[in-house]
Amino acid sequence: MKYVGQADYSHSTAPRIGVLLTNLGTPEAPTAKALKPYLKQFLWDPRVVEVPRPIWWLILNGIILNTRPKRSAEAYRAVWNERGSPLLAHLEDQGSGVSERLLARHGDRFIVRGAMRYGSPAIADVLTEMFDAGVQKLVVLPLYPQYGGPTTGSTFDEVSQDLTRRRWLPALRFVSAYHDHPRYIAAVADSIRAHWDAHGRAQKLILSYHGMPKRYLMEGDPYHCQCHKTSRLIGEALELSGDEMMTTFQSRFGREEWLQPYTDETLEALPGQGVTAVQVVCPGFSADCLETIEEIGMENRDTFLEAGGTRYEYIPCLNAETDHLDTLTELVTEELQGWLGPTHDAALTEQLARHLGAEN
Repeated sequence: MKYVGQADYSHSTAPRIGVLLTNLGTPEAPTAKALKPYLKQFLWDPRVVEVPRPIWWLILNGIILNTRPKRSAEAYRAVWNERGSPLLAHLEDQGSGVSERLLARHGDRFIVRGAMRYGSPAIADVLTEMFDAGVQKLVVLPLYPQYGGPTTGSTFDEVSQDLTRRRWLPALRFVSAYHDHPRYIAAVADSIRAHWDAHGRAQKLILSYHGMPKRYLMEGDPYHCQCHKTSRLIGEALELSGDEMMTTFQSRFGREEWLQPYTDETLEALPGQGVTAVQVVCPGFSADCLETIEEIGMENRDTFLEAGGTRYEYIPCLNAETDHLDTLTELVTEELQGWLGPTHDAALTEQLARHLGAEN
């Protein structure tokens, strides 16, 4: 194996601290052609689908990739905007916001970038850019509040896989979850209060999280527990009773049992139980994307209203709101203990290196 290094490294390069924000991913365009390679990369990840590879290869390539790209493209077209993918646009804004805050607090020693686990910008490409720019210490913050093997775990796999091929490894810190961080809980609760101030309350607040096969929970994945803790803390912050809120799980596929209760089935059943006004928030998503804008904001809204509901409101994700950017910056800052020493003297380092015979 040939390791990747920097043959043209200059000793005048000031060492930087890198902050890598990651999210799940997005196709390059809302077309079946663009969806096929994106879905292939996503669904082939063994963290996402834990099925024996030979069997899953036949299912994925023989059935799913010949049918799902077209259906998914229709959904993506419904959420695509003037900046393209909403998830990518939010990631860019989140990166810029965190960068501005770190610059104001600590000066010009940070490089903040965003990357996608699947699709573009790819984690490996962004890491190369960061290391070429002098990053020697790296904080990775996957933008999933609750840890899940198919999300946070997969991100760690990808970062680790990239580092196995590099000659010079950075000091590394990885944020595995922030589901109960006080700043995050407060930011979500404040966003709900702001919605209430503008629109009033509904009969029930639905906290919908992305689903996961129940088997993963039974085999030790903490995602389900962390989702419920997030809901409990948000409920306490809002002083809600158990009857005024409910935790559900969305976005399932396949035949096996997933975490329950299911969001769509819950919304279909609630009007028959006398609940005709609901508000839905998605505390497991750091930014609005296909699963929140289309699935929750459109598809599940229609399900609820067709079942007899009269009022349905989706409360947007935190996206690049001020409180959220402050929260993300705080999460990064907590990982910097011991890394914020004196400013590096690049000129002196270059002088000493040349004295020892270095050309750069």
